[in-house]
Formats: sequence, structure tokens, C-alpha cells
Amino acid sequence: MEFGIFTVGDRTVDPVTGRAPTEHERITAMVTIAQKAEEVGLDVFATGEHHNPPFVPSSPTTLLGYIAAKTETLILSTATTLITTSDPVKIAEDFAMLQHLSGGRVDLTLGRGNTGPVYPWFGQDIRQGIPLALENYALLRRLWREEFVDWEGQFRTPLQGFQSTPRPLDGVPPFVWHGSIRSPEIAEQAAYYGDGFFANNIFWPKEHYMKLIGYYRARFEHYGHGPASEAIVGLGGQAFMRTKSQDAVSEFRPYFDNAPVYGHGPTLEDFTEQTPLTVGSPQQVIDRYAGMREHFGDYQRQLFLMDHAGLPLKTVLEQLDILGGEVVPVLRKELARNRPANVPSTPTHASLVAVARQSAAGAADAADAADAPGDAAELAETPQRS
Repeated sequence: MEFGIFTVGDRTVDPVTGRAPTEHERITAMVTIAQKAEEVGLDVFATGEHHNPPFVPSSPTTLLGYIAAKTETLILSTATTLITTSDPVKIAEDFAMLQHLSGGRVDLTLGRGNTGPVYPWFGQDIRQGIPLALENYALLRRLWREEFVDWEGQFRTPLQGFQSTPRPLDGVPPFVWHGSIRSPEIAEQAAYYGDGFFANNIFWPKEHYMKLIGYYRARFEHYGHGPASEAIVGLGGQAFMRTKSQDAVSEFRPYFDNAPVYGHGPTLEDFTEQTPLTVGSPQQVIDRYAGMREHFGDYQRQLFLMDHAGLPLKTVLEQLDILGGEVVPVLRKELARNRPANVPSTPTHASLVAVARQSAAGAADAADAADAPGDAAELAETPQRS
């Protein structure tokens, strides 16, 4: 079971001080937060991709490449890589480069994003969002797995004998998650390929995500990738903690009330009741998230959104100390208890390389057997040279 954090990289006014960080301050803060995540024992740091204010992470692989140089064990991922408006060729090359720079410590989450105007900015039509996601990923897979690609589709110019460079590290592409909060078509896509499905369940009640994840698991099994229980599932989450729950509520309330996403909407009390946002003591967060598998089954990755809504960097780092020191160690034990042996871990570069080598060895054995002169009885009757 992996635990980590994800950032949307918002540059929001702190409602307490009235000040917003500069772009430079916010970008360098994300690097500091990633380093802190590794320091406190978390497994994953993921960044979103946005091309509009008040967000700053427009180049995720640049950010992750820099973080790779400053960390040793942290898995580097994305909360969303825009498969709809980014060229699959550029995604293939950027993430293969990041694989090499990080020694394989990379995977990615593909999604359509939540900013409608981004489509015309990059020459696309939002009404084609689902077809774009399907076609672009089909091309991305081929670019990573085939040396030379001939391609003709609906949304980009054709390719003839194209070779993306660099090739994936050890010939093995990064593991892919497909992220969605509402679209069964994306859950279907993840299941069809046997990829991971990331449900960023931070906005809606659990019943909505239970249906979406349940659908993905059923289709994963339908396509022959294994039992539904072996599907690879990730969840989003949110928390704000202090030793005393009333202190957490009092401190976080102005940030919640003015957040660009849910501010000036439901009350903090209503939102925490209806979504996984948990504002209170570390034990309250443990109790809430230890119960997630009752709704979604055993899953592989839990990411928390911690650095948003204008929270000061000092406060975010304090939250990571609590998360890594008091919450995650207990959750690791709780979610490992009675976990069936057949539930897999998130694929890593090392495990994917091992599978690829095993598959290649099996194919070589099969080819040797096909070329062998007859069966064992025939060989026994064949005169042997001394």
C-alpha cells in the first residue's frame, strides 16, 4: 500500500494574511513539499498539470525532473497529465526522459483535467474530450512499445516510421493510471488495458465513487486481467489535523471558506460529512481512511491533498510531519491487516522489468520448442554423435 500527496499547484491568497505567494515562491515550495514528503516516509509525490492562473505547474516533467535530482526513493507521478490536449508524442518522450533521470521512479495519471478553456488553447474541441482521450492513449501506448510507428487517426497528423526518443528505460514504459471523477468511459479504458484507475474522490459522496470503481473492477475482470479484487485502484483524499480537533476546525475554516474550488459553497461541516475531507485530530483521520476499503475494496494508493487554499508553507510542512509521523504508520498496519494475498501492489519499474523479462524468456522457450526436431521419443531414437 502506497501513501503520498498530490498538489494542484494553486497560488491562492492566504485569507488570514491577505497575501498570495509569487509564482516563484509557489514553485519552490512544491519542491520543498516533495522533499519533506520523502523525509517523513511517504511514498509518492504527484503534481497536477494546469495552464491557467492561479495554478503554476504547467510543465510537470520539468518539476518532477528537478525533484528527482533532490530525492532518492520518492515515486514521482502526476495527478493529471492532460492526454486530451497534450501531444502523445511529447508525453511519450517527456516521461521516457523522466524515467531515465529518476532511475525508473515514475508513473503518471492521465486525465482530461477540469479547465474547459484549455481545449481551444491547444487547438482542440472540448466536445471531443472522450474520443481524444481514447485515441491519444492508443497512440501513446504504441509509441512506448514499438520501435517504429505508422499512425493515422482523427486528431493529429499522421506518423510514418516515427521513433520516439529516448526509448523507455529498460524497454519498459511507465505504469499508467487513468484518472476520472465522473466518466465510466475512462474507467472502461483503464480496465481494457489492465492499467490502474485513480478516483480522486475529494468532491462527491462515496456512493458515486463506489459505482465508478465497482464498474472498473468488473470490467478489469471481464477483459481477462484477473479477478476484480486484483485491479489497481488509487484514491484521493484531504485532511487537516491538529492535536485537538477543535483547533484544526478553527484554523482550517477560513481556508475552506475561501478556497477557489469549494469556497463560498457548502459549509465545512456539510462538506466533511459528504466527502473524505477530514478536519480534526490524527486519530479521526486514521479512523476515516482505515475504513475506505469497506467501500472500495483493498486498494493500492492513497494520496492526500495538503497544500492548497492558500495554506502557508510552514503549516503544510507541519501537516506532513503529522501525516508521516502519526497517521500513515498506523494506516499501513490497518490496511495491511487481513489483506488477501492475491491483492497486488502498485507496479513499479523493477516489477514491470521482471515481468517483461519473464515474458521474453517464455516467448524464447516457446520459439525454441517450435524449432526443435520432433518430440522426446523421436529424439531418443536419433543417433547421437560422440
